[in-house]
Amino acid sequence: MGARRPNYALVPFQQHLGQNDESLSVPWAEFVGDETDELEFTVPTDDATDAYLELQAYDVEEYGHQIRVNGVVLSGFDIPPNEGWQQWMDTLSGIDLQEGVNTITIERDKASTDAFVVGVVVVHWKQPIE
Repeated sequence: MGARRPNYALVPFQQHLGQNDESLSVPWAEFVGDETDELEFTVPTDDATDAYLELQAYDVEEYGHQIRVNGVVLSGFDIPPNEGWQQWMDTLSGIDLQEGVNTITIERDKASTDAFVVGVVVVHWKQPIE
């Protein structure tokens, strides 16, 4: 394997997940229900390695919410509880980023009454230096 460099994609959500739009007072975030929109990001290589993401979340109260990349759920707990804003990092083990368009979605645990906001997600990877 030759020399590699880091790269990333910024995925801005600003979406409120919850049972209803009054579940959290965040007029600056779009209410979307139990699941964020499926947003896309582009990876310019077919040889992306060491991928991980950073997620900004606001007012998460419970475990059990899930992150999906390219339709695959990340393993383990993805978003831990915390009052106010937090930034959380998770590896994309078992998920291969593909060259071109990739997708990401965050899903609220429907069995809970939790409501929270997904701010921005940054997906990181390493790629060959060309």
